[in-house]
Amino acid sequence: MEAKDYDSLIEVFRGDLWEAELVKGLLRSAGVDAMLKDETLSAVTSPYANMGGHVCVLVNKEEEVYARKVVAERKA
Repeated sequence: MEAKDYDSLIEVFRGDLWEAELVKGLLRSAGVDAMLKDETLSAVTSPYANMGGHVCVLVNKEEEVYARKVVAERKA
């Protein structure tokens, strides 16, 4: 298996935890490695009245263009 360099992660989506999990799964099914940022903080704050709770979906910089295309097609 080829090693991937994650020195430069790029945000391709930001939303609620459940949306970010869906986007991460969508990207992974399209062959793009993705990870979530701020997942724990979101799980703690989201039950409270709009105190934030946003989660970022991050991908490797080399996969950014394709990942953005996959995310954009999700909205169509």
